[in-house]
Amino acid sequence: MSNSVLKLTEEMLQQLINHYQKAEINSKNPHARFTAKLPDATITVYNSGKVMFQGAGADRETAIWGAAERSEQTNQAKGDKLPPNFEHLSVLGSDETGTGDFFGPITVAACFIPSHQIALAKELGVKDSKQLTDDYMRKIAPDLQASFPYSVLTLNNEKYNDVQSQGWSQGKIKALLHNQALKHVLRKIAPEKPDAILIDQFAERGIYYKHIAKESEIIRENVLFSTKAENLHVSVACASIIARVAFLEEMDRLSATAGMTLPKGAGAIVDKTAAKILLSRGESFLRTITKVHFANTKKAQALAAKKKNT
Repeated sequence: MSNSVLKLTEEMLQQLINHYQKAEINSKNPHARFTAKLPDATITVYNSGKVMFQGAGADRETAIWGAAERSEQTNQAKGDKLPPNFEHLSVLGSDETGTGDFFGPITVAACFIPSHQIALAKELGVKDSKQLTDDYMRKIAPDLQASFPYSVLTLNNEKYNDVQSQGWSQGKIKALLHNQALKHVLRKIAPEKPDAILIDQFAERGIYYKHIAKESEIIRENVLFSTKAENLHVSVACASIIARVAFLEEMDRLSATAGMTLPKGAGAIVDKTAAKILLSRGESFLRTITKVHFANTKKAQALAAKKKNT
């Protein structure tokens, strides 16, 4: 069976989901945002933004969305060449989460870990957040925040929907937040400077800087971009954990406001929960806790309408 994986922008993901909408099936995978079944291929969109194509028709379907990006089929990080012994350097890293979740904000964090504290970070339990549970990250995040200079930014849903409706892409939103978080940490540690800055890559260097071209202060010195950056330096793994916990805490707050537990991701359970909220609290309230341009909005509206008519 052939299979391949692409990493797509949110705009492309929405196009892909719309394209395969009629072939959607329910998935029990908690990390899956959307799954479609064709006669000879299965397409799964993950909350991370990656899309897996499986089956005899995988190559054909992959080619529709960007065969040139199939470098994601490998487990190797892609991006800038890093200096020797990079994992032992003093690095300021940044990462984000929440981009693939219908409910809740986007959070971005940056964290500086000097070389002499890398061992401490590991002792505190820092590693690739994908290997950690949400509960575990909640436990260690306070120690990380007390031990290392960091900045965490949360873009609430109302502000997100506002700028998105003005034509801002998720790439632009993330670039602006990363740049701001990095600025905050650099000011905290001044006059000390990191040996390097590592951004978990979500856009090519040129596109990233195009997104933030109008900013009054742009961080450029010693900036490196790489995918799978959490595995390349503990600072990015630390930033990822801090960002994730900030996202979880906001999800807790929004769940309390909604009066029900809001599910993560963008799968079928999300549609059902959103439909319940539509029926009980209305569309204006739903907008305050979701990313309304996601396909989930229309799915929830259809479910709510069906419920009303039964």
